[in-house]
Amino acid sequence: MARISYMPGESIFARPLPAWKRAIDVAASLFGIIALSPVLLIIAAYIKLVSPGPIFFKQKRVGYCGKEFTIWKFRTMRSGADTTIHANHVMALMRSEEQLTKLDTYKDPRILPLGKIIRQTGLDELPQLFNVLRGEMSLIGPRPDPDYAAHQYGRWQRARLDVVPGITGLWQVSGKNRTTFSQMIRLDITYARKRSFWLDARILTLTPSAILHQVKDGFVRHKSHSNLRFDVSLNPADRQDPLPPRNRPMLGHGETP
Repeated sequence: MARISYMPGESIFARPLPAWKRAIDVAASLFGIIALSPVLLIIAAYIKLVSPGPIFFKQKRVGYCGKEFTIWKFRTMRSGADTTIHANHVMALMRSEEQLTKLDTYKDPRILPLGKIIRQTGLDELPQLFNVLRGEMSLIGPRPDPDYAAHQYGRWQRARLDVVPGITGLWQVSGKNRTTFSQMIRLDITYARKRSFWLDARILTLTPSAILHQVKDGFVRHKSHSNLRFDVSLNPADRQDPLPPRNRPMLGHGETP
């Protein structure tokens, strides 16, 4: 299995999944797969109905201690869409201090009908319950980055790989797309250093509210950019975000690496 330059043992802070966390992951992912199976089937059937091609989008991501694995998501873009556009967007955000604005803020013709709603509600992430069941991910943890992004990490930024990645995490409930890349990294490192049962429980409790905020923000941005069509030439610094950062303080914001 491929790894980035971070190798096991490089960091003395690397922390494998404790038994209590793995037990919760297995039980919760199994329950989620069974309980949400009607939702999974409906979304799968809808994607197959509106767009030819595979139901799932699979991509290499970098997880615990730099180990690569294949992440599963429901496909919300037209089959064969150019993924280099997203890669260039991510790399530009990593080099800037701009908010982590998503490309689907704009009128992106590559996105399927209702694709934005599926993304904003996090329904496209539901297949990752299988990644959790396999032990490649956890319910709570830093979001795993694509390999092209992880290869650009500075040495201190690799500390976010000290824990198993997750479906939701401290970053998601602390502002998410209102934060910069550096703020995201600091929040992930804060979680890696302070992980506990009670912190996981708090994040899980705050996740539904964070999703509602994300849907609301997406609606406001959609109205603001209703006349702005997606343009691959746009750089993050050239885009105007009408939403100011949240007034509430972000957990871990300002912590030095």
